[in-house]
Amino acid sequence: MEMDKNVIKHLISEYQSKAVSIVFQERPYRMEDNLNYVLVGLRRVGKSYLMFQQIRHLLDKGHSKDEILYFNFEDDRIASLATEDLDSIKVCYEEMFDCKPIFFLDEIQIVDHWEKFARRLADQGYRVYVTGSNAKMLSSEIATTLGGRYLIQNVYPYSFQEYLITQGIDTTDKNLMYRYRTEIVRAYDTYFRFGGLPEIVQVTDKRAWLSSLYQKIFFGDLIARHQVRNDFALRILIRKLAESLKQPTSFTRLANVVSSSGKKISTDTVIDYLEYLKESWLTFSVENICAKLAEKVANKKYYFMDNGILNLFLVDPLTSLLENQVAIQLRRLYGEDVYFYYHGIEVDFYVLDVQLAVQVCYNLNDGDIRKREVCSLIKMSKQIEVKKMLIITRDEEGTLVEEGREIEIVPVWKWLC
Repeated sequence: MEMDKNVIKHLISEYQSKAVSIVFQERPYRMEDNLNYVLVGLRRVGKSYLMFQQIRHLLDKGHSKDEILYFNFEDDRIASLATEDLDSIKVCYEEMFDCKPIFFLDEIQIVDHWEKFARRLADQGYRVYVTGSNAKMLSSEIATTLGGRYLIQNVYPYSFQEYLITQGIDTTDKNLMYRYRTEIVRAYDTYFRFGGLPEIVQVTDKRAWLSSLYQKIFFGDLIARHQVRNDFALRILIRKLAESLKQPTSFTRLANVVSSSGKKISTDTVIDYLEYLKESWLTFSVENICAKLAEKVANKKYYFMDNGILNLFLVDPLTSLLENQVAIQLRRLYGEDVYFYYHGIEVDFYVLDVQLAVQVCYNLNDGDIRKREVCSLIKMSKQIEVKKMLIITRDEEGTLVEEGREIEIVPVWKWLC
């Protein structure tokens, strides 16, 4: 049964008024005006607000309010929306306005076969922006359907610089580190523990908000969407990934750990669950750049897309949160060009494109720990090309030279700035 056209028209008008008037924080994302985009990322990461930012940009460029066709598919008033209703949105708009619309389709993956509608719009020459929480929007089937007509824009939680702006700190100040040092360190402690999802800034009980968000991701993006029957095993798997965050973990080991908790699970099922976690943007993985293909795929390090969600699972969180935050920032800066290095010695991260080696160490006061971290970097530089070496700490800073190679020691909050 098709939706009432009057309802659709009412929503088009309501959404349009909201989209052109909403207040948002400007984020450092830039999109070409003549291209179509799919915006993907974790729930509550700010994809919709990035749409509103693009709407404001287009209005500033001279486009009219009437050209904006924003539609939110998570609205409970259109829970019954079906595939055939997608074209009704276009038809209703054309009955209301005498101009060519620019489509902003928010969380459209809720509607089955949405990608065929999106492709048809692109083929007809419309400009389209699409958001979705599920990275399955990037699957090979959908990529084939969209046929190169859309660019993928990954949306991440706030960077620390963006978070500082929410705290009233001017990140463009050339004397940032000197004028705001105390405020920066204080702000970082909250950002470190509770992450960078935009809404968390205004929340008083941050842990409760994060716990509620995680439950939505778990039951909505994982259990319901993928029809997972063994929800207990999936919970154990997520907790195990959090606990073993700093170490490479194989599919077989994960299957054994989960099975030992009382719920038998196969290696194949673990592989499926890990893919679901990636599709929900809850986690991402890093491969060993020195490993053979089979080991690259089967023995990875896993990280969480937001520190706040990771912190829900940790009892002694400091070292894991630090490494996870470095992983997020490297992912934000370099995409999937980030690896770890294990070949006799282990180095936490290696960015292939810029030949950057990074060790993460919460505290270097212990002489043995300092020696271990430095030696690993030096040994790695003898086995693979390394242009720059960093040790990222919680608070320590300095530079040292070992065997003619310079290693920079930098506190994480300064590195993030």
